[in-house]
Amino acid sequence: MTLEGKVALVTGAGQGVGQGIALALASAGATVAVTGRTLSKLESTCEEIAKRGGESLPLVCDVKDGESLSATVETVVEQFGGPNILVNNAQEVPLGTLHQVEDDAFTRGWESGPLATFRLMKLCYPHLKGDGCIVNLASAAGKRWDMTGYGAYAATKEAIRSLTRAAACEWGPEGIRTNVILPHALSPGLKWWMENNPEEAEAFVNTIPQRRVGDCEDDIGRFVAMLCSDACAYVNGQSIGLDGGQALVA
Repeated sequence: MTLEGKVALVTGAGQGVGQGIALALASAGATVAVTGRTLSKLESTCEEIAKRGGESLPLVCDVKDGESLSATVETVVEQFGGPNILVNNAQEVPLGTLHQVEDDAFTRGWESGPLATFRLMKLCYPHLKGDGCIVNLASAAGKRWDMTGYGAYAATKEAIRSLTRAAACEWGPEGIRTNVILPHALSPGLKWWMENNPEEAEAFVNTIPQRRVGDCEDDIGRFVAMLCSDACAYVNGQSIGLDGGQALVA
């Protein structure tokens, strides 16, 4: 599996799942545009890529801002000729019951999730034609039998799944593959919660058939790298759970 000669744009790549994906793509040979809101975090990701002999570029970007997204894509085109791979990872999460989630929180979740995904896919579309790959991030929350506390969050993620399927159908004939992953990994936020709520964390891990939480790079990033490679050239329009089987039982 190699991504030599490919250029990837990854949002939210300063930490967590986004960072794991960026590192795995770089390790597979891709040049990575590492985007996010905090420059110091982006630079840390780029430093790790450099240690592995890879090439990357840190780009501060607010995915809720259409002009910021346009400027980011323009920079990637100027520096590297345009992206072959787009990973839409960044999103603000509107968690809580329907009464708890305020309009502003839901709006931020929508703008940073489905709207940002929609915008970036269209901005990158001209450069993806021929052999491009889009990987969007959604969640298995929409599959839960008990949606209490997850309605607003799942709504934004299910919208991303719909956009993914539409792009797969509309852009597939032009050589663009579009898939969505539903990951579960030890992000900084989840790690903090598990360390501060050990009993709840133990019960949570027991709902995962493999009895562990996924690693951001080894379990999520490496799969994304494979998905973007020729090894998965016939995979298009799929929603792929990367959660140790949890969505099947939770």
